[in-house]
Amino acid sequence: MERVFTLLSFGPGGWGDDIAAGVVITVSLALATLPVGLALGFLVALGKRSPDRFLRLAANIYTTIFRGLPELLTLFLVFYGAQIGLQKLIHFFDPAASIEINAFVAGMVALGAVFSSYASEVFLAAFRAIPSGQYEGGYAVGLSSSQTMRLVIAPQLLRLALPGLSNLWLILIKDTALVSVIGIADVLRQSQVAARVTKEAFLFFGLACLIYLALAMLSSIAIAAIERRAERAGAVR
Repeated sequence: MERVFTLLSFGPGGWGDDIAAGVVITVSLALATLPVGLALGFLVALGKRSPDRFLRLAANIYTTIFRGLPELLTLFLVFYGAQIGLQKLIHFFDPAASIEINAFVAGMVALGAVFSSYASEVFLAAFRAIPSGQYEGGYAVGLSSSQTMRLVIAPQLLRLALPGLSNLWLILIKDTALVSVIGIADVLRQSQVAARVTKEAFLFFGLACLIYLALAMLSSIAIAAIERRAERAGAVR
């Protein structure tokens, strides 16, 4: 037991500070990915509802690709594939130049693309649940299309989409573990290093399990609070 406390302690003799730094990276990546995924998902949902068939086709192709590919393969395509593509492109202008994609940014883009492909379906279902009379009512009182969307539709849309988006957030937290394969020092990566160095795999992987469960529980508490507030806001309206 004394060895366990020593290994998990903070300071030169323990791995506590490294694991804590990994938690910060994991949470930071999830929080950075969330607005990207939400914004892209909303735009893709609008594309699927567009009267322009080319926009609808493009939006459907986007979701088909990123819902069909494994998340790990998407991460590799962004981190390695995009880097190779940009390298070849920049060589046309300067053969001596080189470019390197930041692993954190690559993880954010890859996870954001996957998140947005599923979020678009959540938004689309929420759009379909809003009666057409809500749009007509907004136009009837003199609101423009953008004002109707912002003042009338968006509050209802977010309330309807919140349960589905909450589930996607919990999935996103777990998916951040994938970025360990491209060298980001997240919780799983730090646990792997600690397990390899100390030969205490059960201890550190068990600790990683507890950390992910704790993040999920804290997220569930926060999500429940947001849902209660959204319900109260909807009741006031």
